[in-house]
Amino acid sequence: MSDEHKAALAEGRNQGRAVRRYLEALDENRPKRGRKRTAESVQRDLTRTEDDLTTADALRRLELVQRRLDLQAELEKMGATVDLSALETDFVTVAKEYAHRKGISYEAWREAGVSAATLKAAGIGRGRA
Repeated sequence: MSDEHKAALAEGRNQGRAVRRYLEALDENRPKRGRKRTAESVQRDLTRTEDDLTTADALRRLELVQRRLDLQAELEKMGATVDLSALETDFVTVAKEYAHRKGISYEAWREAGVSAATLKAAGIGRGRA
């Protein structure tokens, strides 16, 4: 394999990584339907779950342990902040070439949740990139 081919493969992996991270961050930060959960409500559920653990039979205890783990993970996720601007900057840098190489249309990007402004900044118009 030539050095040019290796470099092209590495560049493709880097582009794919930047695109994937941005799209995943968009999905994770997309508004969800229904009432928004607060840290207080999750903590209240966690306390109730831990109280129920003291009197649960073996099978119910297993379910409650999993619920406790899920609630703890949800609390940790609430505390974590995602720097969407840095991910967007990386995305804008590679998106046009990535879209061209993969044949991804403007409409596909929009349906995936990428804003029109971000696509414009990346140089992707309504025609094929």
